[in-house]
Amino acid sequence: MTKVIFMGTPQFSVPILAGLVQAGYEIAAVVTQPDRVVGRKQKLLYSPVKEYALQQNLTIYQPEKLTHSSELKTLIELKADLLITAAFGQFLPTKLLQSAQIAALNVHGSLLPRNRGGAPIQRAIMNGDSITGITIMYMVAQMDAGDIISQQSVPIADTDTAGSLFDKLSYVGRDLLLQTLPQVIAGTNQRQVQDESLVTITPNIAPEEEQINISQPALKINRQVRGLNPDPGAYLWLNGVRTKVFQTTVTDETTDLNPGQIVHKSKKQLAIAAGEHSVLYLEQIQPAGKSLMSIAAFLNGKGKDFYIGQQIIQK
Repeated sequence: MTKVIFMGTPQFSVPILAGLVQAGYEIAAVVTQPDRVVGRKQKLLYSPVKEYALQQNLTIYQPEKLTHSSELKTLIELKADLLITAAFGQFLPTKLLQSAQIAALNVHGSLLPRNRGGAPIQRAIMNGDSITGITIMYMVAQMDAGDIISQQSVPIADTDTAGSLFDKLSYVGRDLLLQTLPQVIAGTNQRQVQDESLVTITPNIAPEEEQINISQPALKINRQVRGLNPDPGAYLWLNGVRTKVFQTTVTDETTDLNPGQIVHKSKKQLAIAAGEHSVLYLEQIQPAGKSLMSIAAFLNGKGKDFYIGQQIIQK
């Protein structure tokens, strides 16, 4: 039986790990990020991968940082046939990569060499890409730079959020990995060196990228909202209240009002002027301290305070 060390953290990784388990691979260890304390009540939160691994009674390791950790020595001594990562969230030491008896592989959420880095799925949406995909690749010491083994493309719908695209790609990643592994194990797979002239980098989302600049065109704001949904969420200051925005709509209509002014207001609609004379319709929002709500529910309590032309969002 082929022995595997699997390394992953978010929900994206779970179908891939589950696929390996169901296909009969021996999971010698699961490595995931440490538990985190979140919220006002300081609740201890397990990663989705840990939740699944516990259900399957798999051996779990959670080093804060693999390099120089006691867990690193233990993992190397396992002499696993395959080391497989999928959105793990840490760089892997070279000596760990070299410990794989057959190969160290990564399931990456883009069509490499485009969109290397920590946020390929979010930024594919934010950049307006029409297509993305999954790459199965060899791991090397440089970020996402190893030879490509297999790829599968996935179209990005105009309604896709980072959440929905993560879900789609996780299952594509599972299926592509399971199709590819027999060839890797047998040594019959192809490998393609990445063209460095085509490389683009997608760094992790910085806190300052979460705030919506209403002077940007509505289409760009819509992509930002979709790319940051569900986490961490884009936000703006709506009538002085920090408000997360989870869904917007863009039409081809234009306005001469200044960015941030109300263009339309009804019981179920709130449209705001954005940059380049465009119009942004708010659909789902979450004011600070409140639950996620439709714009109709928000206007039911606040609508009487708003009027056409009101500067409701600051630039």
